Amino acid sequence: MTEMIEIPKGARDQVLVFALDMPPEQVAFLRDEDAALAQALGLTTLDRAQVEIFPVEDLEGLGLLGYLREGLAVSEADLSTHGLKLDGLTGYVMVLRARAFDGAATQLSPAKGVELAARLGEAGTDWHSQGQIRSAAAQPRLRTAPRVARSRARTIGATLFAVVMWLIVLLIWVLAT
Repeated sequence: MTEMIEIPKGARDQVLVFALDMPPEQVAFLRDEDAALAQALGLTTLDRAQVEIFPVEDLEGLGLLGYLREGLAVSEADLSTHGLKLDGLTGYVMVLRARAFDGAATQLSPAKGVELAARLGEAGTDWHSQGQIRSAAAQPRLRTAPRVARSRARTIGATLFAVVMWLIVLLIWVLAT
């Protein structure tokens, strides 16, 4: 009997890595057929966009650990805990993000040949500030009230109008004399 894998409600930051111990033709079938993939995990439906199936050898240079770190932002703590096992995987692997279940509690019962190699967590974003921002642009500015701004604009406009009119009158007087 296969082991049940529980995905708790609201889990969105988990990454499950499965080793696929099956012939390449069967792996290709899982990759191409959504229903077959869901059935291999003991599900009725699955968000296919959250699943990747590939041979580990395709990650040459980067490796599976590098792909999980750089491509999926898996935490360093998880990679160091499961690193030896993940580094030893060969053949085909399936990477499944818990987002595939849209936050619903889910039970997976993988079929024969689909073995959970590691359950990892994505590194979260640190939204905490490192202190107060000291830039002049970050400092609050006192804003002028709209009524005061309109009053200033009218005063400036009236002054400019008076100066222009005075210059026109002066020009007419100079031309007339």
